[in-house]
Amino acid sequence: MAKQLTLLEQQMDLAELTPDPGGDYGEVFTRRWIVELILDLVGYVEDRDLALLTLVEPSCGTGAFLVPIVERLIASAQLHGHDFHSLAPALRAFDLLDANAARARKAVVICLTDAGMPHESAETMAERWISTEDFLLHDHGDAEVDFVIGNPPYVRLESVPRRVMDAYRRQCQTMRGRADIYVGFIERGLELLRPGGTLGFICADRWMHNQYGSQLRGLISRSFAVDTVIAMHDVNAFEDDVSAYPAVIVLRNEKQNGARVVDTTARFDRAGAAKVAYWAKTSARRRVAGAGFDGSCLDSWFSGDDLWPSGSPAQLAMIRDLESRFPLLEDPSTGTRVGIGVATGCDDVYITDDPNLVEEERLLPLLQALDITRGVPRWSGSLLVNPWNGSGLVDLHDFPRLRQFLTEHQERLRARHVAQRRPTQWYRTIDRVDPHLQTRPKLVMPDLKAASHPVLDEGNYYPHHNLYYVVSDEWDLEVLGGLLLSDITNLFVGSYCVKMRGGCYRFQAQYLRRLRVPYHSAVGAKETKALARAFRTRDVEAATATASRLYGLEDLPHIA
Repeated sequence: MAKQLTLLEQQMDLAELTPDPGGDYGEVFTRRWIVELILDLVGYVEDRDLALLTLVEPSCGTGAFLVPIVERLIASAQLHGHDFHSLAPALRAFDLLDANAARARKAVVICLTDAGMPHESAETMAERWISTEDFLLHDHGDAEVDFVIGNPPYVRLESVPRRVMDAYRRQCQTMRGRADIYVGFIERGLELLRPGGTLGFICADRWMHNQYGSQLRGLISRSFAVDTVIAMHDVNAFEDDVSAYPAVIVLRNEKQNGARVVDTTARFDRAGAAKVAYWAKTSARRRVAGAGFDGSCLDSWFSGDDLWPSGSPAQLAMIRDLESRFPLLEDPSTGTRVGIGVATGCDDVYITDDPNLVEEERLLPLLQALDITRGVPRWSGSLLVNPWNGSGLVDLHDFPRLRQFLTEHQERLRARHVAQRRPTQWYRTIDRVDPHLQTRPKLVMPDLKAASHPVLDEGNYYPHHNLYYVVSDEWDLEVLGGLLLSDITNLFVGSYCVKMRGGCYRFQAQYLRRLRVPYHSAVGAKETKALARAFRTRDVEAATATASRLYGLEDLPHIA
């Protein structure tokens, strides 16, 4: 568990971390029917005696979740014969901003008075329920609750003031790297759950597919259970447009058994949500489908802190099958390795088209994403000013023109983070240049693309950091390129990567390394010839057909 701040430390932090009313607190308000769906999925329903249960809303805003919650709590109290005054322990809500908390209290007061509670008593209850506090830094003590429900804020950790960021990191062990703070909300929410308790959030799904979510995935795998995941990338789930791809997640404080996954389209609406909720509650069928949604029950969930795939039930089933039968693309037995091109930290200085700028041996022909759009390298003439040799950084005194050029830009180069960390190496690029990589045949792939786009460099160029590369000791690279050109690569990368607006995938090393390929020895002469030909002619359909036979696949699910 995360190291807990002492009460005194929290009071000191909170005293100095006064919210800025004009700041960006990642407020994205959820549509009513999405809220109702989440409440149904977690089991916060009127026929249960909700007065005997405890719910926490960690970031209530102006009441998008609170109002439906209170309405259900009131209806349950009336059904089970509870006096409204006895409901105080049933609910606790937090918001960082006074203005939000005040509006939420007014909305709750209206709910209570409409149900017959005296106005003064309703105001007292609203004050009891709703606090202007930071949920992440609040001392929750030994509290155990039945539900944690809401829409945590969408804010990158590095966007908050440094002292706040440090306090969050001390409190939340899973909030590492360039995380969003909703990662901390999930962790702290899970910590509050009593055995059998349930967390239901709608938030961006990046933590399932990015490195910064690894510790949270590991925590869930070790101590909690994934109950339901609903991908809602194209669904109009919020009152305002957002750039993040959201998902509804339901997690439970119990042992992992089966899990439900639902993939949705822009057609998913209130009626579809009601059908999904009914299916989830009854569990009578393993599959549900309708206009805008496709759901299925999985017998288990993905373990450990590795990336979680997403997609339709058919896609997930195929991913699990392929992962159980085939080796990874990056494999020491075939010498196959995935990497990324050079990042300089200052492309304006290190990239040139002037072949006489510095000594000839200090220039490398640089291949960039725009050079491979036609499926073969068409070099634009860009050159990398290379301060490395096989032993490390060169001695600038050995290269007078290079020394003069870099010295002219010394102020800019020293301002880079990599130079500040290593002041004596102020002229280094972020990544070390491997002198053997240029002359080695390799497949290169652009980072952002709507479909897999491997291109063969016979050993003429050095890749820029917007290109990923694959090298191998055993594979014929045209044959491997045919496999990577197929839709099976799109299936893997599309399931694991963070989706981008406009339908683009991220063909990054962390996702390419997830690819499974047939055993090298199992690819016969006929398939070898067919894959190489498909790669040379850029025939995706032929590449997919041959790859599907090698993988033992009859039907490839549609890749959204």
